[in-house]
Amino acid sequence: MSLNDDSGLESLYGVHRADLRRFLIARTGDTTEADDVLQELWLKARTVQPGPIDNGRAYLYRMAQNLVVDRLREKRRRMERDRRWNDQATDFAAAGIEAVDHSQTAEDEILAREEVATLASAIANLPDGARRAFELHKLDGLSHAEVAQRLGISKSGVEKHMAVAMKYLRRALQN
Repeated sequence: MSLNDDSGLESLYGVHRADLRRFLIARTGDTTEADDVLQELWLKARTVQPGPIDNGRAYLYRMAQNLVVDRLREKRRRMERDRRWNDQATDFAAAGIEAVDHSQTAEDEILAREEVATLASAIANLPDGARRAFELHKLDGLSHAEVAQRLGISKSGVEKHMAVAMKYLRRALQN
């Protein structure tokens, strides 16, 4: 069979539609799923490039089978992804055992935000030298020697600034 005209496979689809539907119901076990695949098959049949096909009926059935297999693979991927997500969310709890929810509660989030705000405020209120040394070392990741070079002070000066900053921040967070 040659599909040189635009409606060759599409018209063959119309002839075999009822048989294809029965085939798909047998493959999927679900009439709704079969109808969805049948619709997808029709869309694909309309867009197949014209060309020689030896057996148009077999070609349609192969397309239908491939669509069923594609859907099955997608369903398995989705189920595996959901299973992995569920295992992570429930900390791999066995069936029948109530899972522990490790996500933060709203109260925990509020407390964490308050702690971050307290820490940010405490850093902003550090004495100027201690604040600059702390920010360069802890926030920017510079070594004590690099901080000393950048601030134009000795390494022991940086260590003293860091000691002041840590003592001040410890006190601020305890309150």
